[in-house]
Amino acid sequence: MPKVLISDKMSPAAAEIFASRGIEVDVTPGMTPDELRAVIGAYDGLAIRSATKVTKDILAAATNLRVVGRAGIGVDNVDIPAASAHGVVVMNTPFGNSITTAEHAISLMLSMLRQIPAANASTHAGKWEKNRFMGVEVTGKTLGVIGVGNIGAIVADRAQGLKMKVIGFDPFLSPERAQDLGVEKVELDELFRRADVITLHTPLTDGTRGIIGADAFTKMKDGVYIVNCARGGLVVEKDLKAALDSGKVAGAALDVFAEEPAKENALFGDERVVATPHLGASTVEAQENVALQVAEQMADYLLTGAITNAINVPSVTAEEAPKLKPYMKLAEQLGSFAGQLAETGLRGVTVEYSGQVAALNTRPITAALLTGLLRPLLDSVNMVNAPIVAKERNISVTEVRSDKATDFQTQIKLTVSDERGGRSVAGTLIAGNRPRLVSVEDVAIEAELAENMLFVVNNDKPGFIGGVGRTLGESGINIASFHLGRQAPGARAICLIEVDQPLREAVLKQVQGLPNVITALSLSF
Repeated sequence: MPKVLISDKMSPAAAEIFASRGIEVDVTPGMTPDELRAVIGAYDGLAIRSATKVTKDILAAATNLRVVGRAGIGVDNVDIPAASAHGVVVMNTPFGNSITTAEHAISLMLSMLRQIPAANASTHAGKWEKNRFMGVEVTGKTLGVIGVGNIGAIVADRAQGLKMKVIGFDPFLSPERAQDLGVEKVELDELFRRADVITLHTPLTDGTRGIIGADAFTKMKDGVYIVNCARGGLVVEKDLKAALDSGKVAGAALDVFAEEPAKENALFGDERVVATPHLGASTVEAQENVALQVAEQMADYLLTGAITNAINVPSVTAEEAPKLKPYMKLAEQLGSFAGQLAETGLRGVTVEYSGQVAALNTRPITAALLTGLLRPLLDSVNMVNAPIVAKERNISVTEVRSDKATDFQTQIKLTVSDERGGRSVAGTLIAGNRPRLVSVEDVAIEAELAENMLFVVNNDKPGFIGGVGRTLGESGINIASFHLGRQAPGARAICLIEVDQPLREAVLKQVQGLPNVITALSLSF
């Protein structure tokens, strides 16, 4: 009989589910690290929330541990690499808090527009300042939703119930999905220009960090309102403070901050700012939901081997793993390449497996590819749920296999279709296990994808290479490798440059402004 330890405060329903499934369960919240280390070797599963820290030392002592289940989204308290090294599956419950977080965003918006916290404090102080607090109606106002995923879609639905007009920015939102949600899909600058209230529901990535800052505020209406229940760091707090002081922003409602716990912040003490201590998931119902989900997921895995919402493990047998590992890395890189280039809603994905790879189990390879494709804007995506997320967003996924070799003995080609047409990227394995890019949009180019890369599409004209090299050199950016490809002399060309550090926005803009440059993007793998 499997044995599970619940080491954090959790709904009693979790223990009841384990017991009903025939799993022995102990509930011991509040253990010290030493106490946990002393007993963890006796357990097959560990169910936690945020208090328990699953460190390398704990995992080293967990000689029988097979799965860690986090009742919630964040797994910052789990050493994922160490868990993987010990063969421990790490699961979370990414969708259990969605309704609660969406409702909190709506609650903060209404509190901000009607100045409820300040009016409440004033009334409790016996001042009765009825004429001081002049609110704003939501009816007829335009709500701009940045990130129309699971939570953003719920916020849009609730806002429409309040008779608001909802516009949304999300590169992965298809027109069909937007229509189903009743959301007008717009580009980010248009959202800034039109929205009366802007609410954020996107993960914190390199592409979204500081998405609302000084430059964004200049594009917004005077008197705009900002709501952030997503992630600290999406809003540049010092820029928000300046926008509040200038009158550009009329009010802000924040549940998350760049540094947490936020004991001090420049925004604190400003009556125009409604602030809560990361309460998005703090309801009885949400905690019940995540407890139920994590118990069911862990029980399924311990009893049947089924894996749901795993962070670190694909659905791969022990025999397949060594063969599939390099292909999965290649596929994730190809997906990430296409995902970082995405500008509009995805409609379809076609994966062509040619040569040796066509004879393998391609399901986990495709899952790895979809993970890379969707992860730039969806931080809860993993190899288990990526196909489900794609289906929910009406992204068709097609696999094509051919045992005939192309120019290479084995090749994976990804073609992504969107509102503006499509793009393709292909790769192979060198020496059997080293991923290598071999073409972009059918332009042959051989490159190893690295942590920091500059991708440039340009017209093939003399002076381009010198101009890019000079711009990077003058900015103190060292070039590690330089890869070129073109359709024909003088035609469209592609350049991939590996650099030693991330490109600053100012440097990227300089490259974008060079003669004959069509597109320049900073990519990371």
